[in-house]
Parts: sequence; structure tokens; C-alpha cells
Amino acid sequence: MNDRSPNLAPASLEETTLRQWLSVFAVAISAFAFVTSEFLPVGLLTEIARDLGVTPGTAGLMVTTPGVMAAIFAPGLMMFAGRMDRRRVFLLLTAMLLASNIVSALSTNFALMLVGRAMLGAALGGFWTLATAAAGRLVHTSDAARATAIILTGVTCATVIGVPLGTFIAGLASWRMSFFVTGGLVALALIAQALLVPSLPSAAALRLADFAALLRRPYVRLSMLMVALVFGAHFSTYTFIAPLLQQDFSMNAITLLLLAFGVIGFFSNALTSAFVATRLKFAVATMTALLLCALSAMILLDHARIGEIAGMLMWGVAFGAIPLCFSVWIQRGTADQAEAGSAMFVSVIQVAIALGSSVGGAIVDRAGIRADLVLGCVLAVFGLVTLQRLAAMERPARVAALDCECSPSLD
Repeated sequence: MNDRSPNLAPASLEETTLRQWLSVFAVAISAFAFVTSEFLPVGLLTEIARDLGVTPGTAGLMVTTPGVMAAIFAPGLMMFAGRMDRRRVFLLLTAMLLASNIVSALSTNFALMLVGRAMLGAALGGFWTLATAAAGRLVHTSDAARATAIILTGVTCATVIGVPLGTFIAGLASWRMSFFVTGGLVALALIAQALLVPSLPSAAALRLADFAALLRRPYVRLSMLMVALVFGAHFSTYTFIAPLLQQDFSMNAITLLLLAFGVIGFFSNALTSAFVATRLKFAVATMTALLLCALSAMILLDHARIGEIAGMLMWGVAFGAIPLCFSVWIQRGTADQAEAGSAMFVSVIQVAIALGSSVGGAIVDRAGIRADLVLGCVLAVFGLVTLQRLAAMERPARVAALDCECSPSLD
């Protein structure tokens, strides 16, 4: 997203300054804090459910609620913000995230917990719509790709370190302490933004017409459906991974498994980035199929600890690369409406998280966790079918382009 304004890095500079790089790292720290806060309940689900007197399926609303709020606020906040300086918006959103963690840590009942999680969702939707746009505006134009990669590394590091660390802290102290510690991390991110992120004025805000223009395109609609299906397959199941693993593993072992999940996902993301630009459809198909295989393994290798470990590692490889693959896919499909495409992408993902965790929770409460894994498999299969349909839509366009290139000139 470029906010329809020129890059703020001075055109006269041949290279990005240290201060500009530090501003990028400030946004990356914020990305780390947001993702850690969003998925912190995944590893703490059983403990929070027990202390607040709800079932594990109902406790999944801690993931559903932020998803709903983020889906609304991703486009809504950008339209509401208008021409407000994006630095000020960043600071307001991060302050809201800090308040969210404090409210969650102090919750004495599940309703108050959901209030805190709703605050997180409202901040989350706006943050992700802005984050990738900020990358290209904080540094020299030639370094925009590196800046984006650094910000997204904050997401990966949250998966590798943040969520397992929250589980580890809960094991030493309590789940409330996990939220307090995460709040401290958010406070550091807020200070870093205030000190390092420069003014980011915006020339114009998003309009409803921008979204309408994208939604009129069949290829974009189908692409968003594919994103929803695959993210739904992941979050309808991963939200409840802790109760599943607790049947066969100790809390310390689960922490190590979640850490391994994140570490292998980190390397998967790095390796996939080397070829995703040239073999995008192959990357999307491979990682979606690998997700399907991982979910199937968790079903078929019931209570086989080695099999479940292998399934988790396979799952980590798949989801480590899926956000990158789909991000590139949407960027290409909405290049002429980058702002609207980014906001819509964030909304679709958050809707998938919300619906996936909500439906998954209902299935877990009524039919068990393994029935929920079956739902994940079905969604992944439909994701692959949608990808095949998208590939079929591309073929006529490629043939037409080739015909134009081969046709003799009439001049």
C-alpha cells in the first residue's frame, strides 16, 4: 500500500540511513508484539478455560473475536483515518494493543477477557493494513523489499519465540503473567515507534469504490476464496492444538513442539522466498498439499507420539510459507489497487481466523478434536480445487497475450 503519496525517503540519498533502518526495526518489533498477542491464547487455552469456567471450545472465542474485529477494522479504519499521519495511527493502534493485554491479564471472567481480545482485533486490522505500506516509505526506494522482509521477520519470530515463550512463562508462573510480559513487549514497541518512526503523511484515504472495483473481478474473488479456505483449514485446527497434544505430551513437551513448529516454519519461509517469485503456483500448491498431509497425519497417527511430532513439523513447514505465498499472490492480482488489495487480504484472513476458530470450537465441544481435524482437511482440499480453477482462468489470458506478441504488425 502506498497511501497514494510519494515515498518519504529523500530521493537524493543513494542509500538508506541508519536511522531509517532503525525505524523499520521499530515497526518489526511492533509486528512481533501484535502476532505474539494475537496467538498467545493458543498455547494457554486449557488453563484459561479452566480458570474462567468455560469449555475449551468456548475459549476458542479468544481467537475468533480478534479476527472479527480485525476484519472490520482493516478497511474501516483506513477509510476513517483519512489523511491522518500514519505515524500517529501506528502509535494509537499500539497503545490500544497495550491496553488489550492489560485487560486480558486482569480478566476475572470470560466476558472481560473477550473485551480485551476485541480491543486487540480492532488494533490488529489497522496495523497490518499499514505495516507493509510503511516499509516502502521508511527507506530509500531501492531498499523497500528488504524493509518489507524485515517487518515480516517480526511475524516469523513471533511464531518461533513469542507464542512458545508465552506457554513457557505460563508453565513457570501463570497465564496472566504471560499477558503481562507480552504487554511489556508492546510497551517497548510503543517507545521504539515514538522515538524512531518519522512522520508519514497520507495524501488520500481508501474509498468504498476501490473495494467495489476489486470485487467485480472474478479472479480476485476466487483468489480471496482460496486464501479464506486455506487459512480456515489452519486456524480451525491450530487454535485447539494444545488440548490435542495434552492427551499425549507434557506442558514442557508442548512448549518444545510449538517452538519446533515455529523454527521449522522460519526456515521454510526463508527457503520459499528464494523461488516464490518465479514459481508461485507451485509454491502455493505444494504448501497447501503439505498442510493437508499434516492434518491427515494427525488424524491417522492417533496417539502415536512420533507420528504427531512428524505431523507438527510438516505442519510447521507448510504454514511457515503459506502467508508469504498468498501475500505475493494477492499483490500480483491487485497490483493496480494495492491499498484496497492489502486491506481486503487482511480482512479475508481475519474472517477465516474468526470463522475457522468458531466453527472448530463448536465441533471440538460436540464431536472432539479429531473431528475438527477432518474439517481442516476438507477446507484444504477445497483450497487446492480453487487453485486449480485459478490456474485454468490464467491459461486463456496467457494464450491471448502470446497471440498478441506473435501477430504481425499492421503498421
